[in-house]
Amino acid sequence: MLLYETYFFDLDGTIFLGERLLPGVQETLLYLRQLGKKVLFLSNTTIRTREECRDRLRLLGLTADTDEIVTAASVSAAYFKEMPFPCRVFVSGEQALTDELIAGGVQPTADPLAATHVLVGMDREFDYDKLHRAMKAVLSGAVLIAANPDPNCPVAGDLIPDTWAMTKAIEAASCSQVAEIIGKPSAYYAAKVLEWSGMARERCLMVGDRMDTDIQFGVNHGIRTALVLTGVTAAADLEQYSIRPDYIWSSLAEMLSRESSDPAI
Repeated sequence: MLLYETYFFDLDGTIFLGERLLPGVQETLLYLRQLGKKVLFLSNTTIRTREECRDRLRLLGLTADTDEIVTAASVSAAYFKEMPFPCRVFVSGEQALTDELIAGGVQPTADPLAATHVLVGMDREFDYDKLHRAMKAVLSGAVLIAANPDPNCPVAGDLIPDTWAMTKAIEAASCSQVAEIIGKPSAYYAAKVLEWSGMARERCLMVGDRMDTDIQFGVNHGIRTALVLTGVTAAADLEQYSIRPDYIWSSLAEMLSRESSDPAI
């Protein structure tokens, strides 16, 4: 494993599934850290703060610090903070998304008529009233932003609706279109990750379970990719895509087993 210096790992479906650590994860991360490699966890989550992601990883027995975690929520905060004018963001999502904005110095607003932007994240209590309020904000001139493009999220034994499902409902109700998508595979997310990692893209490997976000993220931005078949994408799904990952592993356990025969990993 001498070719890459930084390893980017998705979380849901790659590191864990529900409350279960996936095969080979602990051994792989320990091995990489022993080699002095940099490890970053890149998630599209909006329902957990970076601190909550860190605590979840630690509960599963993994070493993780907050500054090793990047989420769609934390990148959204950076996006609004870098705007040339103060933003008043109406959040259509769970509390973690609001908390990350506040931590990043961004002002949320509960008044849809005062909003400059609507930021949509996954919301497990999304209902008609929330749809109505987000619609009102957009119709009053607020710019519609999606924190990520994920249509669903893998959980143990199931898939549940994610951010894109809520975004499409708001688009339909307001007869509008989303203006920007922040999470993987966006160029903005990639730029911030590379900036924060301090590493050239050629020395990085993106490991994830989704072709449409994780692998597309790497392909779009010159980062080598590895697909693990422990989450959303199955081997039979690959023929649907025009892109291909550089590596395909049944799990991270296979990454370790192949390392001895392929030192370029």
